[in-house]
Formats: sequence, structure tokens, C-alpha cells
Amino acid sequence: MQSIRYFNRHTGTHETEEIYGESFLRWAYGNTLGKMSLHAFVKRPAFSKWYGWRMSKPGSADRVAPFIAQYGLDPEDFAETPDTFRSFNEFFFRKLKPSARPIDSAPVVFPADGRHLGFPDISAIDSFFVKGQRFDLAALLDDAALAAKYAKGSLVLSRLCPVDYHRFHFPAAGTPSETRLINGPLFSVSPIALAKNLSYLWTNKRTLTELNTEDFGAILLLEIGATCVGTIQQTFRPGQPVEKGAEKGYFAFGGSSTITIFEPGAVILADDLLENSAKQTELYARVGSAMATSPA
Repeated sequence: MQSIRYFNRHTGTHETEEIYGESFLRWAYGNTLGKMSLHAFVKRPAFSKWYGWRMSKPGSADRVAPFIAQYGLDPEDFAETPDTFRSFNEFFFRKLKPSARPIDSAPVVFPADGRHLGFPDISAIDSFFVKGQRFDLAALLDDAALAAKYAKGSLVLSRLCPVDYHRFHFPAAGTPSETRLINGPLFSVSPIALAKNLSYLWTNKRTLTELNTEDFGAILLLEIGATCVGTIQQTFRPGQPVEKGAEKGYFAFGGSSTITIFEPGAVILADDLLENSAKQTELYARVGSAMATSPA
């Protein structure tokens, strides 16, 4: 299987992803015995809960320094010093200094650090990940009427790797609703897994919040759980107005994704996001950097 390549907005170069747990992912999603194990126990919430428990034990803090060194993370960005984390999980959903993730002046910004794909028309997403398999918006939202409203809207899929900052934020100012949980299994959402079955995005455990805005209508914000991500924690207060870039919540250990969905005609996605997505290449961009503008 080919390596995962993406375009880094901040360096202006194409880069190759260093995949955490790559050998296990390729075995589980590409090997017959691995697939049997995947469906027998890896996809089950109990497996992720057990792994999260391991990463929350005090002894797991010994993994923090080697992880920082292996993946070249900059502790200067952290709100707390590495030696203060009592477990690997505390480090994993660490906060950053505001200066490490400035909020762009663009009206809509990326909600998370990650590798992003942007689609200006959801109804036209066809055979992007898996030949012959269309994107099932109704299944993703678990609401056929809501899916019909957004069918020709824009969608941004943001994929977070274990090495990324794992708090997610609001892409625009507005008033958020209560969050609805849509339960499901916990498959990986790595390209290695999605290349085998795109439906993991709309069968996995996920959460849905509507952000009501003055300029962009109601923006749908989803967080997608994945293998070893048993916790999607919301930290905002429903019904209370939020500023663009305000924290919404965090994922506990593991790779995961967010999906941002706009009403038809509400936004114009960033040029580099559209250009790279058209080439089936993810765009790496940090939370708070420009994601979309107003058509006006």
C-alpha cells in the first residue's frame, strides 16, 4: 500500500505522514486474520475503553517524553510543561498557548489541527475514497430531512492523527445547540481504513452540534470517534454564544476526525483546500487558519 502524502499549507511542501501504529493498521485492514480480529474485538467500544484506561494510568506518563522526541513536537507550544502530565492521556488532550494557534481574520477557520479535504457540493462526492461508493449524508447525520437540506452544501473532513493537537474549536462565531450522540462502533478513520470502507465515517460513534450563525446559517459540526477514541468530550455550554476559534471540546487517546457541513451557497472554501482536494490530496492546516470565506 502506498504511503500517505499531504500538502502542508504552512511549509508549502508535500510531506509524507509518519503513521502512529502503521503496522497494526495495515494488518487489521489489509490482512484476512487482521480483519477477523478487527470485527471480533478491535471495533468494539470495550477495546477502546480498555486502551484509554491504559493511557490514563500514571505509569503511562513515561511515554510522553519519547513521543515528543519521536514526532518532533514543540513543548514551547504547550500550556503546561511536559513533566506536569500525570498520564499519557493528559498529554494527549493537552491545551496549547493561545499564541501557538492564532485565529485568522477569515470569517470561517479550521476547527482542528489536521489533514483536511474540502468538497463544495456534497452530492457530487463520488468514488473519492472507494470506487463506486457514494457519500451517505443521511446515514452520517442519522436524519434524512436534515440531510436533504444540506445535500448540495459544502463539507470539510478534518482528520486528526495521534501526533496532532486533539482539542477541537468552533469555526465561526455563533450560538451552539445541545450535542446529539449517535452511537456506533469505533473503526479507524485513517486513509488506510477508509480506502477499504468509506462507511466507517457514518457508522462510527459520532456527535452532532448545530452552530447557528448570523452570516452562514446553521453550520453542522460533527466529531467522529475512532479506534482507541472512547471519549469525545464537549467543553462548551449549549445556548451560550461563542466566538470564532473558541474551544468546543477534545478527543481522548487515538486518531479521529471532525466534519464541518455548510448550507448550500453559504461559503466559498479556501483555494488551496479545493485545489488539493481536487487532486485527492489532503491539506495540512492548523486550527484557526483560514478555511472559508463568504460568497458576498
